[in-house]
Amino acid sequence: MKITELLKKDTIIIDLKATSKFEAIDELVNKLASSGRLNDKAKYKEAILMRESQSTTGIGEGIAIPHAKTAAVKTPAICFGKSEAGIDYDALDGQPSHLFFMIAASEGANNAHLETLSRLSTFLMDTAFRTKLLSAKTPDDVIRFIDAKEKQVEEEEKLERGNEMATKGKILAVTACPTGIAHTYMAADALKNKAKEMGIEIKVETNGSTGVKNKLTDEEIRDAVAIIVAADKKVDMDRFAGKHVIEVPVAAGIRKPEELLNRAVSQDAPLYKASGSSEKTEKSAGTGIYKHLMNGVSNMLPFVVGGGILIALAFAFGGIHAEGPIASTLMKIGGGTGAFFFIVPVLAGFIASSIADRPGFAPGMVGGYLAAQAGAGFLGGLIAGFLAGYVVLGLKKAFSGLPQQLEGIKPVLLYPLFGVMITGLIMVLVINDPVVFINKSLTGWLNGLSGTNAILLGLLLGGMMAVDMGGPINKAAFTFGLAAIASNNFGPHAAVMAGGMVPPLGIALATTFFKNKFTAAERESGLTNYIMGASFITEGAIPFAAADPVRVIASCIVGSALAGALTEAFGITLPAPHGGIFVIPLVNNPLLYLVAILIGSAVTAIMLGIWKKPVEKL
Repeated sequence: MKITELLKKDTIIIDLKATSKFEAIDELVNKLASSGRLNDKAKYKEAILMRESQSTTGIGEGIAIPHAKTAAVKTPAICFGKSEAGIDYDALDGQPSHLFFMIAASEGANNAHLETLSRLSTFLMDTAFRTKLLSAKTPDDVIRFIDAKEKQVEEEEKLERGNEMATKGKILAVTACPTGIAHTYMAADALKNKAKEMGIEIKVETNGSTGVKNKLTDEEIRDAVAIIVAADKKVDMDRFAGKHVIEVPVAAGIRKPEELLNRAVSQDAPLYKASGSSEKTEKSAGTGIYKHLMNGVSNMLPFVVGGGILIALAFAFGGIHAEGPIASTLMKIGGGTGAFFFIVPVLAGFIASSIADRPGFAPGMVGGYLAAQAGAGFLGGLIAGFLAGYVVLGLKKAFSGLPQQLEGIKPVLLYPLFGVMITGLIMVLVINDPVVFINKSLTGWLNGLSGTNAILLGLLLGGMMAVDMGGPINKAAFTFGLAAIASNNFGPHAAVMAGGMVPPLGIALATTFFKNKFTAAERESGLTNYIMGASFITEGAIPFAAADPVRVIASCIVGSALAGALTEAFGITLPAPHGGIFVIPLVNNPLLYLVAILIGSAVTAIMLGIWKKPVEKL
C-alpha cells in the first residue's frame, strides 16, 4: 500500500499549534477524528499513548511517527503534521521533532501499518526528502513530495530488477550489532551498495539502537532466494525456517559483502530449522555463545556509560574521594548504589534471556545479583548468565511432557520458581567462592604489575581496541578494563580508553594533513572523527577500515598499542569507565595522558599518510 493512499489533504496539518508531545498527539488525533477516520477518538488516543509508554516513537532527525492498530480506527489513514519551531517529543536523539506522521491502522489491517511505517522511516532518513517536507506550504505540496519520492524509489527498484545480472529471486539480509550505533548500518550499506554494483536485488532489515527498520515481510521471506544474517546479537530467526540462511558476524557484512552475496545467489548455505530442531545449521556453537554474550554486553553498556559519566562528574566536583553534597549525590546515583549496581545483574539477565528467551531473564538477574554481592564480579556474572539460560532450557525440556492444561503456568510459575532456585543454589554453593578467589588473584596480579609487565599489558589492551573497532576483541578489552576498575585498579582501563580513542583521531589527522590520500567524502567524514575520537567512539574509524582494511586496521593497531603502552609507562590511572576527553581531567596526570593519546594518533596518521596511495583525480 502506498503512503499516498493513506495520506489525504484532509489529514494534513501544515502548521501544528502544539508546543508539547501530548498536545501534538491531541492535535493529530483530533484531525483524524474530524476527518471521519476514527470510530472512537478516546480509545484511539488510549492506544497511541499505550504505544508511547512502551518506547517513544520520536525516532530522531526531527521525526516522530506515533502509531496504533486498534478497532477504534474506522478507515486506515495517516495524519501528517509539521512544526516549524519543533516540539520536544522525547526523541531518541534528544532533538525537537518537526515532522509528524500519525498512523491509524484498523484491527484487521494485517500489520500493513507496520510496513508503511517501515517505508516511511526509510524515506525520512533521506535528508533531502525531509528538507522538502519542511518546506511544504500547502497540503498539496506534502502529497506531491511523498508521491514523487515513492515513484523515485519504484523506478530505482525497476532499474535494479531490469539489470541483466539480476538474480531470479530476491536476496534478503538482516544486520545487527550489540550497540546498534555503527556496525548495523555500515553492514547494511555495504551489502546494498555491493548488491547494486553486482545487479542483485536486495532488501536489508536493520536491528539498530532505534529498533527494527525495513522489516522483512512474510511474503518477502517466502519468495527469497537466500537470507544473509550479519549479526552479533540475537535476532528473530524462526521466521526463516526452510530457507537458505548464511549466518556471520556483523563485521563480515562490512568487509565481505561480495563474498556473502555470491554465496546467497548460489544458495551456498544450509536450510535453517526453527528452534527445537535437531538439524544442524551453519551457525557454530562459538557464534551462538558470542551472540548471547553480546546481548548481555549491549544491554549493560547504557548502565556503564550513564553511571560512568556520573561517577566522573562526582570525581570532578569532589575529588578522588567524591566528597561534598553534589559529589556524593552523583556518586550515589551513578556508583555502586545506583547505575553501577545493575551492571552485573543486567549482563547476566540478558545473556540468559538471549539463550532461553524471556523465562531466562529472572534467573539470570538473580544469579548476576548473587555473583555481584559475593564479589564474583564480571566473571561471576558471565557464568550466572549462561548457567541460568541453559538451566531454563533444561527446564523447558523437562516440563515439555506436562499436560496441555498446565501450559499457562510454565512461564508464570514453573520457569521462574525452579529457574531462580536452581541457578541461585548453584551460584551460592558451587560457583561464587572459586570465582571470588580467582578475582582476588587477578586483582593481586594487576596490582603487582609494574615496569615492563604493565607496559606489555597496556600494549596488548590498546592494540585490541583497534583490531575490530567495536567488535568482540574490542569488547573483550573494554570488559577487562571495567573488571579492573571494579577491583580498584585504574591503570588498565586508562590504556583501554587511550587505545579506543586513537583510531578515529589518527584517521582524522590523516585526512587533514594528507588530503591527497583521501576522497572529498572521506575528508569530510574525517572531520567528524575528531569528535568521535574525543568522545571515545572507536566506531568512527569503521568506514575507512571497510574501504581499505589492511592499511587502516594495521595503522590503527600500531597507534593504539603505542598509546596503551605509553599510558602504562607513564603510570596513568583513570577512575571513570567512559567519557573520552571529557574525563581526562580525572586522571592522575592529564598532560601525560594527552601526550600518550596524541603520540598514538600521530603515528597512525603518519603510517596512513605514507602507506596509502594517492587518490586518482578524475
